[in-house]
Amino acid sequence: MRIEDAIQQPFFQSSMQRAHINILYTAAWLNQLNGSLLKPYGISVQQFNILRILRGCKGKPATIKLLTARMLDKMSNASRLVDKLVSKGLVDRSQCQNDRRRVDITITKSGLELLAKASDDLDKSFRDNFNGLTSEEADKLSNLLDKLRD
Repeated sequence: MRIEDAIQQPFFQSSMQRAHINILYTAAWLNQLNGSLLKPYGISVQQFNILRILRGCKGKPATIKLLTARMLDKMSNASRLVDKLVSKGLVDRSQCQNDRRRVDITITKSGLELLAKASDDLDKSFRDNFNGLTSEEADKLSNLLDKLRD
């Protein structure tokens, strides 16, 4: 569906404005889709992101600072998200033995299991939602988005 039809705006001031609005609309659409896919798992998109970062640490502990730096949503409160994941038994938080000011965060076995299941659902959704694009088109889109942020 064209962005003009989706938001019922027949024209834009420029192609740059159209692209800007289209990116914002599509990001919100993807975020809502991901949120609905993660709802049965009892986690938010931001919590899912934290779990993915921790899995990528391959068993090594992470700090709140590292999580904040690597998160997709820079406006999220990583400490609050970790607290919620701790209460769900998906991550552990412990004081570093070498530096008492540092708090180490690791993903639990339950966290890894939930992440694997949720990732499968999201991966299927990605394949379904991006099936209208060829691999080359997806690469071009990604490269254009990278270029936009340069």
